[in-house]
Amino acid sequence: MTASYLGIDIGTSGVKALLIDEAGRVIGDATAASAEPVRPQPGWSEQDPADWWRATLEAIDALAKLHPQAVAGVRGIGLSGHMHGATLLGGGDEVLRPCILWNDGRSAAECAELEAAVPDLHQIAGNLAMPGFTGPKIAWVRKHEPDIFEKIEKVLLPKAYIRLLLTGEYAEDMSDAAGTLWLDVAKRDWSDTLLKATGLDRAKMPRLVEGSEVSGSLKGELAERWGMSGSVVVAGGAGDNAASACGIGAIRPGEGFVSLGTSGVLFVSNDRFRPNTEGAVHAFCHAVPGTWHQMGVILSATDSLNWLGHITGQKPADLAGAAEAQYSGPGEEIFLPYLSGERTPHNNAAARGSFVGLSHNSNPARLAQAVMEGVSFAVRDCQRVLADAGTSIGRLLAVGGGSRSNLWLRMLATNLDTEIALPEDGDFGGALGAARLGLCAATGADPSEVMTMPAIKTVIAPERDLQQAYSDHYARYRALYTAIEETRR
Repeated sequence: MTASYLGIDIGTSGVKALLIDEAGRVIGDATAASAEPVRPQPGWSEQDPADWWRATLEAIDALAKLHPQAVAGVRGIGLSGHMHGATLLGGGDEVLRPCILWNDGRSAAECAELEAAVPDLHQIAGNLAMPGFTGPKIAWVRKHEPDIFEKIEKVLLPKAYIRLLLTGEYAEDMSDAAGTLWLDVAKRDWSDTLLKATGLDRAKMPRLVEGSEVSGSLKGELAERWGMSGSVVVAGGAGDNAASACGIGAIRPGEGFVSLGTSGVLFVSNDRFRPNTEGAVHAFCHAVPGTWHQMGVILSATDSLNWLGHITGQKPADLAGAAEAQYSGPGEEIFLPYLSGERTPHNNAAARGSFVGLSHNSNPARLAQAVMEGVSFAVRDCQRVLADAGTSIGRLLAVGGGSRSNLWLRMLATNLDTEIALPEDGDFGGALGAARLGLCAATGADPSEVMTMPAIKTVIAPERDLQQAYSDHYARYRALYTAIEETRR
């Protein structure tokens, strides 16, 4: 029987299961939706972990019906998942409360307390204490839900919870663990100092594995359910962005991508640990052994265009098309895309979005252009602080739903002064990266040989005649954040 490999990507909106063959070619995929996160209070975001498991089973069940022979040949499984979520387990692996998600901002006070309590936090974790990270969430639970805190036996990230149900093992990979604020990122090990600051110790943590290593084996009853024969190993896997980097082949120093998804990411691989906490850069372990990466992260990329579509009653794709039809260069309107607060470079969960420069001429198309420019400026902010950390970026690959807009890619290339390469049609997201990690774990293959870059469909070059105008526009954009924040104090 021909071997195949399965990647499972646990997202906040659903789960995707994807199969590849021994040569890394995609055989097929299936998805299942998750229930939308709930927001009990403004700035909060939670989800029931049981819903991830339901969606995981549904996605793999569907894939097994579509490709029964290929699923029967699965030898390795890799996992990808949304990062930072605090999944709290008590005795008997009981889920104690809904998972507090990556975009939950309730723990700003606890972040300040952690930074004061651990003076060398930045040097150990390589990151600022941000409300999105797992550690501050646990500090919040300790303060506000002490009865639940006392029952905690294990703290798992979302994909580690799915791993537990697949294998019975408590394990986490380095890339996802780096987003907890508990990892000594340079040493690739839990930090006893950081754990203690939130009232925890190593006994509450999963063991650590590299993303391409074996973390456990699939339970027999699940292998039987999907018709899999023989031993099926489960790889350490990766956090969603590191998994996407594995899927697109960005694992060597200087290789990177820009993602225009719900959130936005500027990602670059590094050969060593390169923090820049002053600019709120994320410095994490990569999923590949001996490799690290940096990210600038913005919380509302295509989500900003989705929001505009919601309030105007138009489809986001139609808005983007209307903006492109009337585009001739930077517009008058400026948009600050801080609808859910911001990470890089401001680390401000309380920041809010703004339109500035509105006039009687402002219409949905012009507002859409402003939104796309605002997101492009936010990515430019990320590039600026990555450069401050000594990182140079070559040509970037573009992924995510926003990359379907040629105008948005032109804006990015011009503002970043960098060529943006668009891969040929295909799936290069977290599920593919996870499947590649599953292949490495099952076969012992060298990740550098498995995680190759895709063929390129087109390359978008900077528009030199617009660069000065955009630099002037960007300067106004940067000044607005400070000016607006001063009025909110």
